Amino acid sequence: MQVKQAANVLELLEFFARRQKPATLAELSDELGWPRSSTFNLIGTLADKGYLYEPRARGGYYPSPRWLTMAQTVASAEPLPEAALQLVAEVARETGETTAIGAPAGTHAIFIYVIESEAPIRYFAKEGHRLPIQASSTGRAILAQYSVAERDALYRKITFERYSPTTPVNIDAVEAELRRSAARGYHYSDGDYSRDLVGIACPLPLPERRLSIVVAGPQFRCLPRAEDLATTLKSAIERFRGEIGLTLQDESQPRQV
Repeated sequence: MQVKQAANVLELLEFFARRQKPATLAELSDELGWPRSSTFNLIGTLADKGYLYEPRARGGYYPSPRWLTMAQTVASAEPLPEAALQLVAEVARETGETTAIGAPAGTHAIFIYVIESEAPIRYFAKEGHRLPIQASSTGRAILAQYSVAERDALYRKITFERYSPTTPVNIDAVEAELRRSAARGYHYSDGDYSRDLVGIACPLPLPERRLSIVVAGPQFRCLPRAEDLATTLKSAIERFRGEIGLTLQDESQPRQV
């Protein structure tokens, strides 16, 4: 269940990211479909807190640099190791495909670092992109690091949707896929969530963090190369293991069904 006020703040930020120029209260109300009174109250609150300002008199509101300062402060408290960023760059360069680090966000996995492929036809993804944790190789590489009890608790919160014919749509199907992944040595998605996309992922556990690294791209290019992509990814993780300080744990044993 969404908290409407919080959702409105995020929608407002996304609006300004698209617009990239100030907007008046009337423009905000019309563009976002909000009542004028609600718009006035939200904008007034954010302006009072220093998160919005008026670049020109009566020229509308725009996000202040305070957002950036806050985000940088938050990010600096738990940064990814530089070697992990180099790992992503190396894998992206060697495979030619979009490569990302995923982290858990409730019932989703979220990309916290991405390097997009330079190919004209590619997987378009940015930091903040979310994927269902059970329906993506990125997410399942994170799930495999959970204990059985932790997965049980999370499954109760998931709405199992069928995004494509290959989507695992219940607990038993997800657990079966985790067993197959443990046997093959990497996590694999062939259009499970995003049709026409193939994803190859492995756990990337750092101390007290559950992360995954994924290589993803269009089926026509990646499906025939799946084993090669997995080999490249695993080899890169092995080379960087000491530098990053990885402890590549054995994956949690999926439940017996």
